[in-house]
Amino acid sequence: MPKITLKVKNLTKIYNERRAVDNVSFEVLESEIFGFLGPNGAGKTTAIKMITGLSKITSGEVWICGYSIKKSFEKAINMIGAIIETPTMYSYMTGYQNLKYYASLYKGISKDRIMQIVELVGLEKRINEPLKNYSLGMRQRLGIAQALLHNPKILILDEPTNGLDPNGILEVRKFLKYLATKMNISIIISSHILAEMELICDTIAIIDNGQLKEIKTIDQIKNGQSGTQKVAIKVNYPNYAGKLIMEKFNLNVELAGSNIICNASENMIPSIISFLTSKQLAIFGVKMQVKSLEEMFLSIVGENPNNQIS
Repeated sequence: MPKITLKVKNLTKIYNERRAVDNVSFEVLESEIFGFLGPNGAGKTTAIKMITGLSKITSGEVWICGYSIKKSFEKAINMIGAIIETPTMYSYMTGYQNLKYYASLYKGISKDRIMQIVELVGLEKRINEPLKNYSLGMRQRLGIAQALLHNPKILILDEPTNGLDPNGILEVRKFLKYLATKMNISIIISSHILAEMELICDTIAIIDNGQLKEIKTIDQIKNGQSGTQKVAIKVNYPNYAGKLIMEKFNLNVELAGSNIICNASENMIPSIISFLTSKQLAIFGVKMQVKSLEEMFLSIVGENPNNQIS
């Protein structure tokens, strides 16, 4: 059973009587990649700042690896590595000198530890070059190295693939999955690239107007809230087939050309196909219509153009 590395309970932040974060609760498991989504002003960044100790909590509680951020602040915060905004680095210094400087802010981080992390992020060949020579992707990796220096159990990243080309995005995705699966690090990611979040995350949380609207695993999103999903069945007589399915299985059916589309659980599909063939209908294909993260997001926050993801 995976351990709970982060537990947030009834987290609330009030600014001048406005609830920027309103009674938010969730948990993140060891080795889990947890996506945090929300429109601009939804409260996502405020929640993350409270979790990382950068903003005072109005009410509620946060436990990091079992340590209360209120009662055991130093122990709790030492379990987190974070890049909430662009990490501050010095372009005139080498990558190694930047890491050495940040390592000096902690106790007991040796040169061997620094070089171990450098190798982990794949910068060993360029680490002694000035930061001004680094590509954006290299800077992202150096920022992650900085966040990993003190061996945290939780890594929080804000837009880790922002500005990267497709190869850079793929590289970061593979690296983060490696950290989660091989190093047992919990990773919390905020991003506006929904398709990328769908590829990398295990669980997605959506916050809007300060309230947590939805938490689902990626599998739950694809399969639909009730465990059903849309199934498109291509048949020779779609009108007749649709009528038979409605009468036999009590399912809503839509017609799209030669396809009948119905909401059905996966274990119902063999029975539906068997029933249709018993009625002498020819089946030319069966296709699951997977629900996307974007569809779920828009169904929750709406398609208001002012609701841009942050």
